[in-house]
Amino acid sequence: MSAYDYDLFVIGGGSGGVRAARVAASLGKKVAIAEEYRFGGTCVIRGCVPKKLFVYASQFAEAFEDAQGYGWTVGETRFDWPKLIAAKDAEIERLEGIYQSNVNKAGAEIFADRAVLEGPHEIRLIEDGRRVTADKIIIATGGRPNRHPAMPGAEHCITSEEAFHLKELPKRIAVLGGGYIAVEFANIFHGLGVDTTLVYRGKEILQGFDDDLRHELHQAMDKKGLRVHCCDTFERVDMRGDGTLAATAKSGEVFVVDQVMLAIGRTANTENLGCEAAGVALDARGAIKVDDYSRTSAENIYAIGDVTHRVQLTPVAIHEAMCLIETIYHDRPTKPDYDTIATAVFSQPELGVVGLTECVAAERFDEIEIYRAAFRPMKNTLSGRDGRMLMKLVVDAKSRRVLGAHVLGHDAGELAQILAVTVKAGLTKDAFDATMAVHPTAAEELVTMYTPSYRVKGGERV
Repeated sequence: MSAYDYDLFVIGGGSGGVRAARVAASLGKKVAIAEEYRFGGTCVIRGCVPKKLFVYASQFAEAFEDAQGYGWTVGETRFDWPKLIAAKDAEIERLEGIYQSNVNKAGAEIFADRAVLEGPHEIRLIEDGRRVTADKIIIATGGRPNRHPAMPGAEHCITSEEAFHLKELPKRIAVLGGGYIAVEFANIFHGLGVDTTLVYRGKEILQGFDDDLRHELHQAMDKKGLRVHCCDTFERVDMRGDGTLAATAKSGEVFVVDQVMLAIGRTANTENLGCEAAGVALDARGAIKVDDYSRTSAENIYAIGDVTHRVQLTPVAIHEAMCLIETIYHDRPTKPDYDTIATAVFSQPELGVVGLTECVAAERFDEIEIYRAAFRPMKNTLSGRDGRMLMKLVVDAKSRRVLGAHVLGHDAGELAQILAVTVKAGLTKDAFDATMAVHPTAAEELVTMYTPSYRVKGGERV
């Protein structure tokens, strides 16, 4: 008989925590999982899923315009923000129910409570007051948006979390930040008819993505009337007498808006979690330190997902959970594989990317070839829309292996998932060239770029 109440206790009911709990319970382990708010975590409740629903909603304005070029007569249109919020809430509730149901079916015990560590093997349930013990513990408490407490007036601002619950759609909004969350929400609000300004301290939005795509997306946003101010930031936000906000930028410009949204990074949820009592070390930013196998400084305690600040993506948290189960319960120590992770930015137009950017590849390889195609997709011909697509392959000149694939345009996220298989498999450019094109599609450009646009050798174009 075990000396502990549970074989495994999971703190946090997000995608990673739920996957770990479900799989461990299906192996016959006695498992408990505690979630203080709602099952589904950032992704389902206040991240990827509701955001994508908002993206879909924001695309209809252009779709109505484009339809006329194809012979459709579109009558008067009107957008109902409360109706979107209600529909979104109903879908999130449905998904949350599925998460809980799956945990129950697997045989894990659920605690709708905040759990904190009291020691290496002891957990206290705050509301219940009970103390329980576990042989192994997984921390999967996720993260939350930074709120910029040092900036005067930060209390008047919203983050992505509050954006999902606004009682009314603002007429004007200023978004501070240049990462994918800032860019996505700026495009969402603009698509819904909000006068939108994006302010970012860097020289160009989406740091870390390929420079060509960053620049092209910036230009596309400008053409749509979404104002992007780089090399600037907000120094203060003041509430005005009429209820509007005045955001004063470092440049001296003042933006008078109805809402200011902060999208300036995320923080791990480790405060008052009891990490010190359990011997779990944190890094300088408050994230949990882990080794290659997700083990913390406490031998029996593990951490996965955003709370570790490794790669903050839902599929990555799920992958880390599966690797952890292999390590703990199948005696097959497995390291999470972070190589060639595909990702998408659901801006308008979208970005879909996998592998190395041109800049990074040029630093790592003696010579690379760049295949680049920029074109107006067929869908935009009759509609009269001037939006363009950009596709780019980064290839090692010596081995011919495709190191990176980058797409800007309609359904780029969908393309990135398929491209991820090819890049992960280490396919060469010759394999792309030998693949028959599907015509007429935008994606056929990926297999018909036979001649390099240019080469990069020793960091210089040749």
